Amino acid sequence: MSIKRALVSVSDKTGIVEFCRELSQLGVEIISTGGTKNLLAQEGVPVIGISEVTGFPEIMDGRVKTLHPAVHSGLLAVRDNEEHTRQMKELGLDYIDLVVVNLYPFQETIAKPDVAYEDAIENIDIGGPTMLRSAAKNHAFVSVVVDSADYGKVIEEVRADGDTTLDTRKKLAAKVFRHTASYDALIADYLAKQTGDPLPERYTVTYEKIQDLRYGENPHQAAAFYRAPLAPAGTLTTAEQLHGKELSYNNINDANAALQIVKEFSEPAVVAVKHMNPCGVGVGSTIAEAYNKAYSADPVSIFGGIVAANRVIDAETAQPLSEIFLEIVLAPDFTPEALEILTKKKNIRLLKMGELTSAEGRQSVHVVTSIEGGMVVQESDVHSLSDADLKVVTKRQPTEDELKQLLFGWKVVKHVKSNAIVLAADNMTVGVGAGQMNRVGSAKIALEQAGDKTQGAILASDAFFPMGDTVELAAKYGIKAIIQPGGSIKDEESIQAADEAGIAMIFTGVRHFKH
Repeated sequence: MSIKRALVSVSDKTGIVEFCRELSQLGVEIISTGGTKNLLAQEGVPVIGISEVTGFPEIMDGRVKTLHPAVHSGLLAVRDNEEHTRQMKELGLDYIDLVVVNLYPFQETIAKPDVAYEDAIENIDIGGPTMLRSAAKNHAFVSVVVDSADYGKVIEEVRADGDTTLDTRKKLAAKVFRHTASYDALIADYLAKQTGDPLPERYTVTYEKIQDLRYGENPHQAAAFYRAPLAPAGTLTTAEQLHGKELSYNNINDANAALQIVKEFSEPAVVAVKHMNPCGVGVGSTIAEAYNKAYSADPVSIFGGIVAANRVIDAETAQPLSEIFLEIVLAPDFTPEALEILTKKKNIRLLKMGELTSAEGRQSVHVVTSIEGGMVVQESDVHSLSDADLKVVTKRQPTEDELKQLLFGWKVVKHVKSNAIVLAADNMTVGVGAGQMNRVGSAKIALEQAGDKTQGAILASDAFFPMGDTVELAAKYGIKAIIQPGGSIKDEESIQAADEAGIAMIFTGVRHFKH
């Protein structure tokens, strides 16, 4: 076996002229179509038009050109099958030994903000995937290349032995089927959204690998980092790492948790996260003030944590950041002075996020959780409170400042693992209780953490109180206002306890479970 004929038709023409020139010099006849054929001819590479092979013109604006028996017989014929060989000779058909194809730029087309539906549909490739699949199926005899990164390997083997090895052909075929599966998944997802069916009967997704990770949550677990095809700006998958060692699996999860919280705020805000939960959140008139509040919220737990800011990090903020051990600082950007300060620390990771979209401008995305034997899918929780959501259920109304703190606490508790309790005062968290098996347990943790800062603070709960015990406990610590969803059959018990303690309480009608 040897490669004698190649069919080349590429949308992305990176490296294709050089590749085909080398093939031609090795005695390979090149068949091509449309723009690829024109480019090769212009560059002096000998090339045969597809119509010379099929005896049929390219028609319908190029929609029909390679969908022909002369093409697919040459790709699918089993070379050591006598009947196939006989039919090829009788019909005067020739084998095609190498296929080099990449597909219409569907992803790039739908990434355009103003793309018309008709343009998206026109960029669905038909002939390309068909040739790729035919060649990949018959990889025992046919080489197929979908990625320009493989051109060098193919040339090296053809130059050495006249053909690729079976092992290489298997790997190339596997890559083809991953590529076409990804392409089809992207089309399926686009059409599902266009037809208002975001959770269809078959759920197909595709991601591209950014990097292999050293390990997962623990050293014995393998892991990798993937990006969605149309990942928006202001996400970890599009961030620019300015300094520090590689991100780990746990880094990525914690950093994403911090990012989601800091995006809740339009005013200058800083979030410190440990193990997927906020240990300190602060809002200020400047980002330096916001950081000081986030640090003061829990100066112990922030050690070794992740810090996210929604404003550019300046020197005033960078200096205190540099004085403790942090895994990651992420922000829209860093001033040169801030970078000079922070890059003196060898291992701290600095992530430039670009502009961050605040909560009001965020769109829901799918959250996929694997379970053994399957997965569950839901929309992300991007709910924001409006004035109409707020219902004061106690005799005492919250003061203007209490209302401000209640709304602050509500934005934070939404991102704390359930059962979740957050205490806040002076635009900062003062206590966080996360992930306990009962709500009173979370409240105790938050209240004890806050110490004397509970006097006059507010309490936010991610879900309703099943009875009045949490309110009674809060009252003992001097909590002055509470925000919670309401909806328990014992709401009146909690309301009565709040009234007796002079606590103002707001129901939102919305819960924020986060498991």
